[in-house]
Amino acid sequence: MLKNIKKIVKILLCLGLILGVIAGCSSHNGRTLNLSNTNEVTLSLLIDNQVEQDGIRAVAEEIEIKYGIKTEIETRPSGMEGQQMMKTRLATGDMTDLVFYNSGSLMHALNPEEYFVDLTGEPFMKNVIDAFKQSVMVNDKVFGIPGGNALAGGWLYNKRVYKELGLSVPKTWDELMANSERIKAAGKTAIIGTYKDDWTSQLIVLADNHNVLSENSTFPADLTANKAKFATTPSAVRSFEKLSEVSRNGYLNQDYQTSTVKDGMKMLVQGTGVQYPMVSGVLTTIEKNYPDQINDIGFFPQPGDSLDQQGLTVFMPAAIYLNKNTENSEAAKKWLAYFISAEGQKTFLSKKIIVGPFAIKGMRAPDHLIAAVKEMLPYFDSGNTTPALEYLTPLKGPNFPQITKQVGSGQITAKEGAVLLDQDIENLAKQLGLKDW
Repeated sequence: MLKNIKKIVKILLCLGLILGVIAGCSSHNGRTLNLSNTNEVTLSLLIDNQVEQDGIRAVAEEIEIKYGIKTEIETRPSGMEGQQMMKTRLATGDMTDLVFYNSGSLMHALNPEEYFVDLTGEPFMKNVIDAFKQSVMVNDKVFGIPGGNALAGGWLYNKRVYKELGLSVPKTWDELMANSERIKAAGKTAIIGTYKDDWTSQLIVLADNHNVLSENSTFPADLTANKAKFATTPSAVRSFEKLSEVSRNGYLNQDYQTSTVKDGMKMLVQGTGVQYPMVSGVLTTIEKNYPDQINDIGFFPQPGDSLDQQGLTVFMPAAIYLNKNTENSEAAKKWLAYFISAEGQKTFLSKKIIVGPFAIKGMRAPDHLIAAVKEMLPYFDSGNTTPALEYLTPLKGPNFPQITKQVGSGQITAKEGAVLLDQDIENLAKQLGLKDW
């Protein structure tokens, strides 16, 4: 299993994905896209309300000018509320033409074969790397295009405050806790919690996957085959223990239950909160809202319990799917084709900062990167990265955010949280009809 994981990461590296802009790539092996005008067509796109839309809107404007296809963007909540809305709208036939949603295990939970168009044979899919295709694949059918870049999962930190307090980037979990104790003693919030946006409560557990697999490389396959459980796998339970330890030691802001990601970013930039377990995608918003402070923010992977475990957990890009029940299928395919074309990606990237590797071929490194991204590069360059668990198994319990909120707030123990997650995963496996369950 470890070899397979390394293979996925090598694919990302060898195809020149890391942190770059499109340079000379073509959607059809050098052939020009034949996107004839489509008169008076309006496509609807549903997107998470916390996703930065500037790049997508810029591409949509070009599509309207060039091909007469308008785009109306609707937003949905993030987290569990958004997931339930997705399922309801799909089941009732009230879904938009295009759907921006997670790749990996959360996609599996939407029953893509029933609701989304199989894009496997579309010529524009030649531009997409195989590692991403695997994250949106069911029964050898590919259902989405990459809607952005991959993300690093770990910890954002305020470099200015670290310097003021004489702190070094932690290499082990004990060092991270020691840093947190010194920050707390200095009268600042050591670790920012934003549980009002429930998905953020998962980050400490999710970003620990590199450490889990460094001790048990077959865990994803064994979990899928019903041969392993979170509660009986010590390295997996350890991820929940880390989450529990943060709240137990009083390192979170007092209002972590009602704070949002927006609040968390403000705390981090101002230095009132110093460390934030998070995915690198929020750097886009920080750069937009706090351009003068963006280089005060650094990044480090979630530390393991030993120096041997240092490495980075990586999340594949979210995807854009095509609703099988749309009345505008051909126009929607033209939209997708243009989005991942060289021209479309050039426009898309011109409106956003680079916060992780991309899943479209033909990319090279830009001339300048923000500080936090530079701190990720050594892990990508060395191949010392591991995909997040949800890209190695279709099983991510739908109640994961609620369970991690309970553990992260001290309502239940780490072991109790692992047991609840195992029950949640079993229910999902049976719904998906997986064998061995």
